[in-house]
Amino acid sequence: MADITIDGTSIGANRFLFLDSTGKIPAVDGSQVTLIAAGNIATGTIPVARIDTGSTANKIVVLDGSGRLPAVSGALLTNVSSSTKSASDPTISTNPSGGVGTEWHNTTSGEAFICTDATAGANVWINVGEGTGDVLPYLYQGTQFGYSHGGETSAGGNHNVIQKYSFTADAAATDVGDLTAAGAYDAGCHSTTHGYRMGSEGVNVIDKYTFATDANATDVGDMPTRLTNSTFGLTSRLNGYNCGGYVVSPSADTIDEINRVSFSTDGNAVDVANLATTRIQASGSTDTVNGYVMCGAHGATHKVQVDKFVYATEADATDIGDMTTGGYRTGGCSSLTYGYAHGGSHPPTVNTIDKFNFAGSFTATDVGDMVHGAYMGLTGSSSTTYGYYSGGTAPGTAQNNIGKYAFASDGNSVDVADLTTILQYGAGTSY
Repeated sequence: MADITIDGTSIGANRFLFLDSTGKIPAVDGSQVTLIAAGNIATGTIPVARIDTGSTANKIVVLDGSGRLPAVSGALLTNVSSSTKSASDPTISTNPSGGVGTEWHNTTSGEAFICTDATAGANVWINVGEGTGDVLPYLYQGTQFGYSHGGETSAGGNHNVIQKYSFTADAAATDVGDLTAAGAYDAGCHSTTHGYRMGSEGVNVIDKYTFATDANATDVGDMPTRLTNSTFGLTSRLNGYNCGGYVVSPSADTIDEINRVSFSTDGNAVDVANLATTRIQASGSTDTVNGYVMCGAHGATHKVQVDKFVYATEADATDIGDMTTGGYRTGGCSSLTYGYAHGGSHPPTVNTIDKFNFAGSFTATDVGDMVHGAYMGLTGSSSTTYGYYSGGTAPGTAQNNIGKYAFASDGNSVDVADLTTILQYGAGTSY
């Protein structure tokens, strides 16, 4: 062991280390000191070379020479305004985790969207880039026109006429085209671009007519091989449905079938489900996910029952409540939250306007009267603010009236104008 020099200094080899007058270690080389708790180091500078830096797990992130963060994931950052980048537009079912205010950039078109309603499966995206082309949930109602097609005269002669009337101004209907065959007691449904006639008295044809231009319908398919009439229609976002009716051939019978007509592909209807009970001459209403079949008749039994049919599953319909009167040959309309049935014969023929809430089971309420009187065999069309009916019989005398009633407040209908011709037992669509 080397000799130790004691001379009051602490600089140099083989010397005692003296604390200074404040009890501190003087400035000496500590490069070989080990096992020092890092938490006890309060000041000083540690060389970057001695720090475990990087952008992977358990590393310390170091800014670059320009004071910027390196490329690291920010997936867990909160309270940061960001946007989604995608090669396509958002959809109503995108369901953004950020909710209302979420921003979406289409990297193909350059357009930008803001979510203003984050209801699951029914998102609303406003296009703030181009300013048009908003992404909105499907709505059953129309914004431009109501349509009436087919039907018969008081004398029993069938029509093939397609008529339309305005939802934005009360004015008389105009004749805009013809169906491929005349018929009555048929059903109507509509996509966002076309109206459909599904089956009719004596024919099983499916007709389609465009809303974009006034033109004749085209034959795009057939109903099931048995000829049926007195059916009624439902409309979903993707399909139309023809329900119930009276079989003409090969033997007379009332049926409970629900047949699907595709909006995306022309072709024959497909039997997909059944009503809760057999019936003819009922009416249909719809929200964005369910169809509702109201009233109707089976032989001498006149029904007030309402069935619910779930579009997504296409399972058999279930009985969920009753209208106040109804019976057969009613017309149907829909607001966003309520279904409506107007007119019909229980008997007697009535002028009531009934409504029911789409949410849950119910008993409907009588909320007004048709100003034109007690009719049956009317059409039904829906705008975003009004339910419309046209034609009908009083009974025995076909009519050409067009009436409407408000969704926002209960009350009687008002006269709008007239159809181009009298008709009963036609069908209605909306655009």
